[in-house]
Amino acid sequence: MGFLGLLHLEITRERLEQEYGLDLISTAPNVIYQVTAEDGEHHQVTNPSEFPEGKISEIREPIVDATVIVPAEFIGPVMELCQSRRGQMKGMDYLSEERVEIRYVMPLAEIVFDFFDQLKSRTKGYASLNWQGTGEQVADLVKVDILLQGDKVDAFSAITHRDQAYSYGVRMASKLRELIPRQQFEVPIQAAIGSRIIARENIRAIRKDVLSKCYGGDISRKRKLLEKQKEGKKRMKMVGTVEVPQEAFIAALSSDEDAGKEKAGKK
Repeated sequence: MGFLGLLHLEITRERLEQEYGLDLISTAPNVIYQVTAEDGEHHQVTNPSEFPEGKISEIREPIVDATVIVPAEFIGPVMELCQSRRGQMKGMDYLSEERVEIRYVMPLAEIVFDFFDQLKSRTKGYASLNWQGTGEQVADLVKVDILLQGDKVDAFSAITHRDQAYSYGVRMASKLRELIPRQQFEVPIQAAIGSRIIARENIRAIRKDVLSKCYGGDISRKRKLLEKQKEGKKRMKMVGTVEVPQEAFIAALSSDEDAGKEKAGKK
């Protein structure tokens, strides 16, 4: 089964905007989680914004039986990909000397987005994928919030496995720092699990050279000008809003796993 690639997603979004005058934001697809709070209350969560606050007793996620048929020379890359997506191998059979069937149990959330694209990339387009839902499993999942200037941006938030949370936070903060244009004030980008910040980047403010016409003179005057500029930046930060271009939402969907892991390793 194939999934919508980023290129097709962008083309579809542009056509909808041009032909129907819609203003769309692209976000990652979600699966349905069954969340039980510590007080026993049950929640059905269809996107990260519905994730309940407070302590969680149990989270159940949908799982699938996935079957990959691939040339034998690509067994290693396919197994590496499946295991990186929390797959549990069920078996492998040689259909011929050159073709292999590999079977995994995998979380649905790990394959609904870019798994098929990654699979095709690692096998030069020769792999095929079939899957079917088989139920649910308990998983150690957390919600990672992305905050811009202290405000949560639901479009960038994600429900992910705890082991992958730091990598996701680092990757998203780094991407947004590169993609969001500089504002008149400094903008902090934070990734958080609950109230705990796990990653942070800063977008530096655009700074006007207020000392350009100061030649020599008393240093105290220059300091006053800089302090006045600093106070002005603080006021703008209190009332300002951060402009996020559409490219940032599209880039947030791309799978830049290696970059995230590389930064995570430097923690």
